[in-house]
Amino acid sequence: MLSYARDRRRFLLFGRPRRVDPETHRHRAEVLLESLLTLGPTFIKLGQLLSTRPDVLPPAYIDVLASLQDDVPPAPWSEAKRVLEDELGPVDERFAAFDTDPISGASLGQVYRARLDAATERTREPAADEAGRDVAVKIRRPEIEDLVRADLRVIKWSLPILLYFVDDARSFSLENLAEEFSKTIREEMDYEREAEMLTEIKANFADDDRFRIPSVIESHSSPRVLTMEYIEGTKINDLEELDRKGIDRTEIAENLERSYLQMIIEDGVFHADPHPGNLAVTDDGKIVFYDFGMSGRVDSFVQEKIVEFYIAVANQDIDGILDALVEIGTLSPDADRGVMAEVMEIAIQDARGEDVEQYRVNQIVGQVEDSIYEFPLRLPKNLALVLRVATVVEGVCVTLDEDLDFISTATDYLTEQGYREESIRKYLDQTGQQLRRTGESLTRIAPKAERALDRLDRDDLYVRIGVEDEQNVFEDLAKRLVYGMLLTMSLFSMGVLYALEAPRGSIVAAVFSVIVLVQLYRSFREPKSLGARPQFTRQNLRQRRREE
Repeated sequence: MLSYARDRRRFLLFGRPRRVDPETHRHRAEVLLESLLTLGPTFIKLGQLLSTRPDVLPPAYIDVLASLQDDVPPAPWSEAKRVLEDELGPVDERFAAFDTDPISGASLGQVYRARLDAATERTREPAADEAGRDVAVKIRRPEIEDLVRADLRVIKWSLPILLYFVDDARSFSLENLAEEFSKTIREEMDYEREAEMLTEIKANFADDDRFRIPSVIESHSSPRVLTMEYIEGTKINDLEELDRKGIDRTEIAENLERSYLQMIIEDGVFHADPHPGNLAVTDDGKIVFYDFGMSGRVDSFVQEKIVEFYIAVANQDIDGILDALVEIGTLSPDADRGVMAEVMEIAIQDARGEDVEQYRVNQIVGQVEDSIYEFPLRLPKNLALVLRVATVVEGVCVTLDEDLDFISTATDYLTEQGYREESIRKYLDQTGQQLRRTGESLTRIAPKAERALDRLDRDDLYVRIGVEDEQNVFEDLAKRLVYGMLLTMSLFSMGVLYALEAPRGSIVAAVFSVIVLVQLYRSFREPKSLGARPQFTRQNLRQRRREE
């Protein structure tokens, strides 16, 4: 926090911003990573969330924190067993078999494999025909509620201090981040909510045989224990094993992207934690989703704007893209549209799997480098989880097929679902309404023009002019004039006092002259800010593979 504050103001409370090289950023990010791991489960979750927030942290931090996973030591079985038996009763009576070694450990809970007795099994859907089956039992970590509550208080108390050192755009994002994180981590600890979200998403994909979502075993679930059908599969980023089994990785990547388009655009409820540990592929090529603790909903307004954004991307309509981002609240209306248009063009080129020319990247960096802290992008709280999904899914899909054309896949999906046809119909309706309004306006122009000409003929026409000064040119000019006058007066006073043999007075005048001179000098200097390079997921992946 101190380093971040000194980057914003060299002397914490005042001074111009400092220029920090990428190596320093990366070193600080690694220190932050170690600190989060040391602080424990709540802060590990916070780090995972920060790794998907380029509106809050520079790219170097995003890159380092992206490696942060729930790698925390599992709680002893004796403690987990106590939670399990408090919720469900004796393990031997409720399960036919139970493996006490966790198959997955996370910051808030851990998962065990077990086998149910057919006599005690009841699901939220028709029971399976087999006489008992393997299940995954997710148990909340012991004492985690008190720990999370204390950590959230620390974050809440620290936030006002951090907000003092950031600009308005990042302040907006940080406040939303803190609110979203508090809500998300509490929801993730509520296994009854997770069961409901899992069941709803499973129902939405009931008729699609490309995906497998576990069934909830209702009779063996509670607020702190969630028992689900165990579905075995190959981890989605285990490329060698997928190739060995003859699974088409490009098809898997396209299906994964389509599944999230459906969840966000159509269903309005989505799985929000699609990192490789929560995704697998069965031997017959079906995608398996695990862990619905982090899941969310999208309201109809956001869905509509996301569709408009994707259609604009499909049509390569840069103005339409920027308009959609402004309407949804992610792009400041005051942002430089020329620069942002170039950024979007590069992003579209990258999403299509094309190589981005380095000279264009350098050109964009030069344009935004001096205003990197006046970040034009911000993230409303209702879009935070959607951005997380988009970022992580892209990374998984690029791992499966680095040449995947995201835009083509999204365009095909929108066309199949009729969204593009509907957008054309809506555009024609709006054009017709605009033509009608234009005709009505034309009928009103003639009399207004006649009245204006009459006033001009009578010398009764006045023109009022307002000057916009977004760069504060007049304010800077006034400051320089005042500083110049003060400097002249102080120098004159110093000379007079020296001539009158008043050394103390002349020293005071000299000190005042130096202060005014420094202020005058600073008024002519343009502040420099942190240099940072934009991060392109696909380009970074290719570069890393070449380095390996």
